[in-house]
Amino acid sequence: MSVDGLDAETIFNTPCLGYDYEDLIALPGHATNSIEDVDLTSFFSRNIKLRTPIVASPMDTVCEGRMATCLALLGGIGVIHCNCDADSQAAEVLSVKRYMNGFIMDPHVLSVTNTVEDVDSIRRTRDVSTVMITEHGVMGSRLLGIVTARDVDFIEDRTTTLQEVMTPKSRMVCGHEPISLSEAQKKLQISKKGKLPIVNDAGELVAVVSRGDVKKSRGYPHASTDPNNQLLVAAACLPRPEEFQRVGQLVEAGADALVLDASHGDSVEQIEFLKRVKSEFPSLEVVCGNVVTPRQAKPLLDAGADALRVGMGTSSLFSRHEACAVGRPQASAVYHVARYAAEQYGIPIIADGAVASSQHIAMALTLGASSVMCGSLLAGTTESPGDAFFHDGRRLKVYRGMGLADALMQQGGAQDKHIIGAQPTAKSVRSAASCAVVDRGSAVSLIPYLMDGVKRDIRRLGVGSTWQLHDDLYNSSTRFHVRTGR
Repeated sequence: MSVDGLDAETIFNTPCLGYDYEDLIALPGHATNSIEDVDLTSFFSRNIKLRTPIVASPMDTVCEGRMATCLALLGGIGVIHCNCDADSQAAEVLSVKRYMNGFIMDPHVLSVTNTVEDVDSIRRTRDVSTVMITEHGVMGSRLLGIVTARDVDFIEDRTTTLQEVMTPKSRMVCGHEPISLSEAQKKLQISKKGKLPIVNDAGELVAVVSRGDVKKSRGYPHASTDPNNQLLVAAACLPRPEEFQRVGQLVEAGADALVLDASHGDSVEQIEFLKRVKSEFPSLEVVCGNVVTPRQAKPLLDAGADALRVGMGTSSLFSRHEACAVGRPQASAVYHVARYAAEQYGIPIIADGAVASSQHIAMALTLGASSVMCGSLLAGTTESPGDAFFHDGRRLKVYRGMGLADALMQQGGAQDKHIIGAQPTAKSVRSAASCAVVDRGSAVSLIPYLMDGVKRDIRRLGVGSTWQLHDDLYNSSTRFHVRTGR
């Protein structure tokens, strides 16, 4: 029996032709799995694995702490934008890392001489109502008791010391080192308490486990988490020498990956910045880009990049007359760079741009991408930064690129030194683009809907996982037809 269609190698090595996602259609295979059984697990970077291959783009109208938290709970990851000062960006990263914990290593701690007013202050500033009481009011000191909202809610004299209202250690249930996270969580469930302090042999407080975190873990079984059960989060940074101090603050806040934010990745500036980051923070995952050819990718991969962003001239916000001048059709870019990075370095790539539907996500994965970065697709969700407004009876949200004239003039939300005081030039105005996108509701509903569409398309190819999808691509089992060519 003759084989229908063409393999990817034949299509993408046709001279003088480049293809976007819409130019190709994959031929179906023999489906052996149900849609629910399709496994979309893949890698965001060298060592970071995602259950949902969706990445929120580092744009100030797309991803801050709220979006990053939502995506991580759903199995993806968000990249906190850098269009703000380093302290603000680090605070957004910290908000994601503190949303869910395994062992809480830095709980709020007071001493017996503190007052109820101090607890009130923590509640106002940190939205935390449970405080551990230790001998010296710090972690590593001997545990004496605990104060919760139930202990202080009806205390009229707010200058009352915590010695008088705390629940003493003798009435508490504690875990003792050494103890695993699963053992601590099981003990917490049996005790029916809200918090489980972990102490050492000397009775000193070393960690805390929270019932709320256990409930979150059960409610989001596919969440992207680190070994301490904290949500994964990435942060963007401009690859400039003066921005290097920002990297240290992001690492201190707990960022799991750094995304170097540049439209053109193959530059001496980015390579030198990458080498410096890898030298001072060897365990930090670094995503480089953007690139569209293997020749661009090689210097970054040789310098130690843990993943690559692929896409240039394909963004929905990219100026048309410039997009046609420099770049590459996205399907061709994804295939060539993904194959080169996988076969020569074993490094995943992120398809960045030209994604407007679940079909585009499925095609990007089929052509070798390990994950897909979304901007406009997520900009209209409830979790994206900014307020919604109504126009002609439709609920809309603003979506803009990071180099826009209106962003340069913004004085409110973004307080970055590169933004404040900057004046729009003819060049910035010429390349500017901004629009309003239709409100899509919550990402909590949108992401599962998109993933159902992706799983449906992958199942029709006759595969059950992204690993098998990529194997079939490179061994020519996956066949394509060309709809158009340009």
